Amino acid sequence: MAAVDLLTRALPELKIRVVNVVDLMTLQPRKDHPHGLTDRDFDALFTRDKPVIFAYHGYPYLIHRLTYSRANHDNIHVRGFIEEGTTTTSFDMVVLNELDRFHLAIEAIERIPGLSIKAAHIKQEFRDKLIEHKNFIREHGEDMPEIQHWTWPYKRAVDTGD
Repeated sequence: MAAVDLLTRALPELKIRVVNVVDLMTLQPRKDHPHGLTDRDFDALFTRDKPVIFAYHGYPYLIHRLTYSRANHDNIHVRGFIEEGTTTTSFDMVVLNELDRFHLAIEAIERIPGLSIKAAHIKQEFRDKLIEHKNFIREHGEDMPEIQHWTWPYKRAVDTGD
């Protein structure tokens, strides 16, 4: 969600869809698993032709195996566990595995046709933030305040029933 916030602020014209996959078995075709989505439902969520950046807390190959027969499989780019880590901050662990907001936002910019060159300066800003992060934790031993205190800034109107 923090990557979406970064991209929305930097590129307000960009259309972003977030899909929270709770049950990984839904990624498989329905014919292969009772929880699986039909091709039509899968395509409605993930499209047949747009880049999909999939942030997964496990090994990326699992997502590729579950989606290999989907129409848009070639556009599914999975960021996941790459066995990097040490005794460090929680956000730095995510950075080491390239699953943090900055890496995900850079990945999106690089995967969206025509955006990589247009938004090169934004990618560099995100890379600079990664350097700032590394220097900050080295000096302070904790994540930057903007990381520690980040909250979702967009509010939805809630129906109160009045």
